[in-house]
Amino acid sequence: MIASLVAELGPWSWWIAGLVLLAAELIAPGFFLVWIGLAALVVGVLSLLFWDSSFWFWQVQAILFALLAVVATFIGRKLTLRHGETDQPFLNQRAESLVGRTATLAEPIREGRGRIRLDDTVWRVSGPDLPIGTKVKVVASSGRDLTVEAA
Repeated sequence: MIASLVAELGPWSWWIAGLVLLAAELIAPGFFLVWIGLAALVVGVLSLLFWDSSFWFWQVQAILFALLAVVATFIGRKLTLRHGETDQPFLNQRAESLVGRTATLAEPIREGRGRIRLDDTVWRVSGPDLPIGTKVKVVASSGRDLTVEAA
């Protein structure tokens, strides 16, 4: 059935496959199918040029499509990783964004554990034993715990 459909559509079958893959990228975004769809469109352009050539049988088309899909995926991955940098590196890492800030101890640090209030949140801290009200500086974060030292 697929072979007869490809035979009937000729070189346009690659165009249809490419457009279907690009449409699938819109439905299930992940920025992966776009590269495979582009590879199918390139094979479609080459099919329009070489369709009547003796060397352009389906095996050559399939191998070329597979190679182009792999190459396009690697190039696309490199492009997206290079441009994936953000101007807000701590956007979803709130504890890491607090490193370097100073605060006042809301509870004394006893046996290495205490609490500080930063903005609207009370954070658990670890560090040397210090009395309540001492100014501390956040020097590290580990999960939801902050490490502090006297400021």
